[in-house]
Amino acid sequence: MYTTKQYLIHILLLLITILTATLAGGEWLFGKSILADGEHALTWEYFLKSLHFSIPFIGILFVHEMGHLLTSIRHKVRSSLPFFIPGWLGFLGAPSIGTFGAIIHMKSFVNSRRKFFDIGVAGPLAGFIVAIFVLWYGFTHLPDADYIYEIHPEYLDPEFKGHTEEDGYITLRLGYNLLFYLMEKGLADPEKMPNMYEVIHFPYLFAGYLALFFTALNLLPIGQLDGGHVIFGLFPKHHKTISLVFFTAFVFYAGLGIINPFHDINRLLISIPLYIGFLYIIYRRTSIPNETKWAIILLIAAAQYALVYIWPNLDGYTGWLLFAFLLGRVMGLEHPEVTGTREMNGSRKVLGWLAILIFLICFTPQPFIFD
Repeated sequence: MYTTKQYLIHILLLLITILTATLAGGEWLFGKSILADGEHALTWEYFLKSLHFSIPFIGILFVHEMGHLLTSIRHKVRSSLPFFIPGWLGFLGAPSIGTFGAIIHMKSFVNSRRKFFDIGVAGPLAGFIVAIFVLWYGFTHLPDADYIYEIHPEYLDPEFKGHTEEDGYITLRLGYNLLFYLMEKGLADPEKMPNMYEVIHFPYLFAGYLALFFTALNLLPIGQLDGGHVIFGLFPKHHKTISLVFFTAFVFYAGLGIINPFHDINRLLISIPLYIGFLYIIYRRTSIPNETKWAIILLIAAAQYALVYIWPNLDGYTGWLLFAFLLGRVMGLEHPEVTGTREMNGSRKVLGWLAILIFLICFTPQPFIFD
């Protein structure tokens, strides 16, 4: 089915991605660039320690993609092997997680709602199961509380006031999702559990957290994401509406605070047209009438402005706007039509609702907060 050359290319991409994720993991684990001179410079010892992040993290992504691939093979749908995309930005001094993800390209025309559903749901469910085990191990095998002083000995200094940008440290706070919170409270020793600023130094917790983040992204009920396939399987006649409504809610939350009535008038005269133009760009590919697009866009902007006027501290998460752009302009909000309209059987419906539940407990409103 696949040539030797294809196997070699995909294996090479996987190995390179493990390498870049290991380099990125070292930066999170030790708190600064491992290319730097001095205490945290890259050494073989630090490289091996960093594998405790990269192996479980890339392993979860691998299982996710294999879930898609094996289900495609089962349904006789021609698909590529997983393409892993390396992504390490440490040489630029920028934080990264070592990868931009992985994709599988379906080469066959799929004309079955059940096949779309099965292939779409298999990846997130498979990866989620492995992520649960990784997090369980991370929460139940926490090092002693003094471990953090090995990474940040400056914390022992009573005069330490906190890191500055000049220190070169990555100061990132992770946001909670429901599953991570419940597992922490149910499994972790409170005396050993780090705060959400320090989870990045605990490789299994951080790998599991990122896995939940990517699981939730894939299960967004929008377009042709895995969650979009699930919604198309459960509600084929309403997929377009559900996708558009959820995408609009997603964009609405992401953009809260961009148009702030308390900003200087000159700033508003620039930010309002730019923001409305951005909204039009991400809605442009939708098949709804142009008048409806403009009505949605202007309603979003006006409602965001009004809410921030009433609650000045109300703020969304602008980091989601980039993903909204990719959804609106690259992936699209609609699903390919199929002729097969047979009703989903009971077991598939259960899996579909389980996938929706997994999305709800894994989604993090503000996943990465740089202070």
